Amino acid sequence: MNTGKVWFVTGASKGLGLSLVKQLLESGYRVAATSRDEQALINAAGSAAASFLPIKMDIANNADVKQAIEKTVQQFGRIDVVVNNAGYGQMGALEELTDEEARKNFDVNVFGALNVIRNAMPYLRKQGAGHIFNISSIGGLNGTFGGWGIYCATKFAMAGFTESLADEVKSFGVHVTLVYPGYFRTDFLSNESAMGAKNPIADYDTARQTELLHRNDINGNQPGDPLKAANVMIAVSEDENPPLHLVLGKDAYSLAEQKILAVQQDMAAQKDRGTSTDF
Repeated sequence: MNTGKVWFVTGASKGLGLSLVKQLLESGYRVAATSRDEQALINAAGSAAASFLPIKMDIANNADVKQAIEKTVQQFGRIDVVVNNAGYGQMGALEELTDEEARKNFDVNVFGALNVIRNAMPYLRKQGAGHIFNISSIGGLNGTFGGWGIYCATKFAMAGFTESLADEVKSFGVHVTLVYPGYFRTDFLSNESAMGAKNPIADYDTARQTELLHRNDINGNQPGDPLKAANVMIAVSEDENPPLHLVLGKDAYSLAEQKILAVQQDMAAQKDRGTSTDF
């Protein structure tokens, strides 16, 4: 297959991003991929070629993002599919995390994605076509993960602006898909990708147990295959009417259904009160 489509994938030196880039190249797409560590990206995905452009980029720096997208257009002439995948996990109870830790997670996971959208949309809007995938997390739909509150908040934020974005750009012929992955077997839970609180508080035993569970038990045993996730995203990108919401993984489906049911139950239980507030 050689579709001619150009993909721009952030956070591509490892994890789901790397699996996606490899599968795209194998399938004949043209790919620009970004990472803070260009050499790690090249080592993992390969050197620059006619169909592959590795780019060093700081996603939290708007000027850097703008330059990376301009390089992509200079190399390939256009951008068709944007994947906001870059991000990292921040563990720690809300009381434990400093303002600096919380803001840094938002800078990368939220404002970094907004930098990409802000700089990619002029090209997509001008050509009257395109597709944006924003990689949230099932923790951006079901936030019942004690000790992951700030990370979940960044992914809830992405969910909110993605739904608005979809409404804003549909008249330009641009599709938007919000991806809610569950646990996939990547290095996301490694010490390099999931940060712990710098100043843990002893009373938060539950948060420590959750952190240890993720690092020692879940890490390396996640049920999801990132290659299969990549193939699903590629297939969705070729749909004539792609979905706005894409839940990936049986575990994610279960957690999504639990959240929807919990909201429905609370709404039903409080309906008389909740609908008594109009004039």
